[in-house]
Amino acid sequence: MEEQQVKTGKIALNYGLLLGAIFVVFGIMLYTQKMHYEMSTAVMVISIVLMAAAIFIAVNSFKKANDGYLAISEALKVAVGVALVGTILSLAYQYVLTNFIEPDFMDKAMEIAKPKAMAQNPNMTEEQWEQGVEMQKSFAWIQYPVGLIINCVIGLIIGLITGLILKKSKAEY
Repeated sequence: MEEQQVKTGKIALNYGLLLGAIFVVFGIMLYTQKMHYEMSTAVMVISIVLMAAAIFIAVNSFKKANDGYLAISEALKVAVGVALVGTILSLAYQYVLTNFIEPDFMDKAMEIAKPKAMAQNPNMTEEQWEQGVEMQKSFAWIQYPVGLIINCVIGLIIGLITGLILKKSKAEY
């Protein structure tokens, strides 16, 4: 009689939902502190660390549920699944924030970015700035698929590293 192996999808979904909830709480924290307009390096590093922790815990949980055995392919599946589900929830929150909670989000973000852009490029005219802002607004939707792809690639890399660390093969005999 063969034992039932734990499914990678179930672990990925559970920990992905947990990661998504953490991302939403982190986003709400940034919103309440008025830090959500700019993506600073610290915010990006914290997000990656949160994702890495969730992925490591998920892959380790899968390994424990699988009698201590883990293949790299299973680690990759769990990691990308966690990143995918967590990112979808995070992007859903971002969509609600920028379209319903704070519909003038883009205008405020551009207002904050303008002095920096003008300082970095002193030859830029006001007309050029306005054209750039309008172009950015028309392509704002692209952040969602790009963010999803980037986070899945980061999840893949973290999953590969985690899989290499935690890998344990079943005996051949």
